Amino acid sequence: MDLNAIRAKLDSLNNNGQQREKTDYSEIFWKPQIGKQTIRIVPSAFDPAFPFKELKFHYGIGKYPMIALSNFGKQDPIEEFVKELRKTNDKDNWSLSGKINPKTRVFAPVVVRGEEDKGVRLWGFGITIYKALLALAEDEDVGDFTDVINGWDMVVEQVQGNPYPETSVRIKPKQTPLSDNNDSVDSWLKEQPNPAEVFTQYDYDFIKKQLQNYLNPGSAEETAPAAGAETPTTPPKSDFTLETATSGNKDTVSKFDDLFNE
Repeated sequence: MDLNAIRAKLDSLNNNGQQREKTDYSEIFWKPQIGKQTIRIVPSAFDPAFPFKELKFHYGIGKYPMIALSNFGKQDPIEEFVKELRKTNDKDNWSLSGKINPKTRVFAPVVVRGEEDKGVRLWGFGITIYKALLALAEDEDVGDFTDVINGWDMVVEQVQGNPYPETSVRIKPKQTPLSDNNDSVDSWLKEQPNPAEVFTQYDYDFIKKQLQNYLNPGSAEETAPAAGAETPTTPPKSDFTLETATSGNKDTVSKFDDLFNE
C-alpha cells in the first residue's frame, strides 16, 4: 500500500472531505497583535498605482471561507442566488440575502518593522481601516505613504474590544525611505504574494453544493477540488429552489432551478 496516499485520504476525511493545500500562511499574511506595531505599506507589484486589492468572500457557508468567483469574472452561484432573493418582496428572502451576500476584504502589501527579514506580507482588513487609509492618502499633508523615498511608516494599534479586538492606524511623524538597502527595496517591490492567487479557488459546482447544504442542512458533503481547478464554463443544473431558503412554502417565491439551467 502507498502510505502517502493513505495519509492524504485520512487527512481529507478528518477535514470533512474538503481538500485544501497545506500552506504556511504566516509567511504570506501579517496579522496585527494586541499592542502597537510599525509597518510600511509598499507599492503593489501587481498594480503600482494602487496598493490595495479588494476581494469578496463567502463566510459562514461551508467549513472554510470561500473566495467569490466573481473576483475572477466568473459566475458565482451564491451571488446569483442573492440576486434572485432580492427580486422578491419577501422580507425573509431579503434577510437571507444579507446574510449570505459576500463580504469585502481588502489586502495591502506590507513590510513589518523589526521583521524585515520576512519580506513583504499581506495585511487583510475590513472597510473601516480601508476608509482610514484612503483618507490618509487623500490628505495633502500625507499623500503617497507608499513612496519608497519620501513615504511614511504607520503605527497599527490593536486593543482588546468587546468582544473583538479593535484596530486603528496613524502615520509616524516623519517621512522616511523604505530602506537604505537598495537590494532590499528591489526585492520587496518584486517579490510579493498575489492576493488574487493565494486563496483556493473552488469551482462553481462545489460552491453551489455548499450553498445547498447551508439551505438544507444534512445533505451530503462533497469533496473540494484542488486549488486552481478550473470553473466549469457551463454551470451544472441545480437541485434546490428558492423555497428551500424559507421556512415553509411562500406563494410569492418561484423555483430557482431556471437560473442554473441557463
